[in-house]
Amino acid sequence: MRKSLALLFLITFSLNAQIFRSTTKVGTTAAQFLKIGSSARAISMGSAGVAVQGDVHSLFWNPSLIVSNNSTGSSAFTHAEWIADVNYDYAASILNLENFGLIGFSFTSLTTPEDIVRTENYPLGDGRKWNAKSLAMSLSYARLLTGSFAIGGSLKYVQEGIWNEKATGFAFDVGTIYTTEWNGLRIGSSISNFGTKLKLEGSDLTFSNEPGNITNQGPQNVTSNYQTDAFDMPLLFRVGFAVDYLSFENLNATLALDAIHSNDNNEYVNIGTEISYDKMFFGRVGYKSLFLDESEESLTWGVGINYPLSGAIYITLDYAFADFGKLKNVHYVTVTTTY
Repeated sequence: MRKSLALLFLITFSLNAQIFRSTTKVGTTAAQFLKIGSSARAISMGSAGVAVQGDVHSLFWNPSLIVSNNSTGSSAFTHAEWIADVNYDYAASILNLENFGLIGFSFTSLTTPEDIVRTENYPLGDGRKWNAKSLAMSLSYARLLTGSFAIGGSLKYVQEGIWNEKATGFAFDVGTIYTTEWNGLRIGSSISNFGTKLKLEGSDLTFSNEPGNITNQGPQNVTSNYQTDAFDMPLLFRVGFAVDYLSFENLNATLALDAIHSNDNNEYVNIGTEISYDKMFFGRVGYKSLFLDESEESLTWGVGINYPLSGAIYITLDYAFADFGKLKNVHYVTVTTTY
């Protein structure tokens, strides 16, 4: 097992060196909504989720983590009023196939409120309306390879649109988790959004052109298109750990830390802790984007309650608060059903 673990880290860091050898460029990738965390639980822990014992939301942070879900299945929905009145929604579901592993599906949506189209001649609107929208759908699979090591992956369809233009692409997520015998220490790693470039295309990029700008001579009203650039998706490499540092009767506490490297920003660290009582009441606090210069993200906190409905059916309600400094603070609400 030690040799397998050493080989895993060697492969992981070799891939990391190849993927991130280019110069870091802030704000040069598309589909930024793929960076928004998927659950109030992880958000309140500073978005340190790559090694936290998995639930359905782990499809976002590290798909291999869902192997720790021993129930038949689980479904969840998250909503957040994002910055500038943008709506963020995330829905996911996993199904336990026992010896065949687990499969999962997730759907992410980011939409702006509809607004009127303003032009130089019609500053109050020309009668048309527009909005922007982004979505992602993923299909995931994970399974234990040994009693302490698991791997998982997701195939993701991504689409971004504004008015009549849209860009589509595909991406992969892959993750691993290794559980030790020391206080349940878990070591996780994942690569997210490794895929194609996104390029806007649509009817609003088409126009009639007069070559050479000479009227009444040569071809007239030639159908032409504006050329748009193609942009990478935000590629994220996460590595981190989670450890149960307190276990006393009905009181338990977990510490989690993630180190993140992306292709459009500098490295940073997320850290958080969760304290639970009787596995029913939860309190969480964390700090996001530690060591990242000029970041507006910082303190996070939240609470949760896990309540049995009947038999093996549980419903969990989580809330998270994220401080965005000069920008509007964001509130997350997640509802999870386990059966």
